[in-house]
Amino acid sequence: MTQKLFLAATVLILSSPAFADVVVSFDEGAPKDRFTFHNTGACTLTSATLELDLSGSASGLIFDVTSTGAGVEVFQPLELVAGKAALTMLPTVKDGDNKLVLNIGALGPDERIAFTIDVDDTAGGREIIVSGSEIEGATVSLTVENTSTRASFSSNAEASLITPECS
Repeated sequence: MTQKLFLAATVLILSSPAFADVVVSFDEGAPKDRFTFHNTGACTLTSATLELDLSGSASGLIFDVTSTGAGVEVFQPLELVAGKAALTMLPTVKDGDNKLVLNIGALGPDERIAFTIDVDDTAGGREIIVSGSEIEGATVSLTVENTSTRASFSSNAEASLITPECS
């Protein structure tokens, strides 16, 4: 009986659908801040769209990519530092934007897309330094095959997405 129970449990585990998770992290780093999108799951994400939306952040965060415009002091344009091959095109970011879209062709298990950029707050604090609590409430969403999932950044500057089943 014990062997049959073990066999049944093993078959159930092996036949369960696999999920690909994406962990998004924000790292404050003067003069460049960094966003990393890490596929921590077992499946390749294909034909997917990741949207980073800072509009719900506690401090009204924006991208500061030019010397003129809404940002303060130091600016940094978007610079892709990992995962360029995973993208179908480079995203366009204008100074003062609070949204950014990444179009993914294929992002395999344990692969990352990362970029640096300057993020400023507009709430009147230390505008050039963004803490984890200031990004809290910003969201990231992932769309794969007409299925979307969304997560908010926590005070530790991370958001975790669970993707649809993959085969």
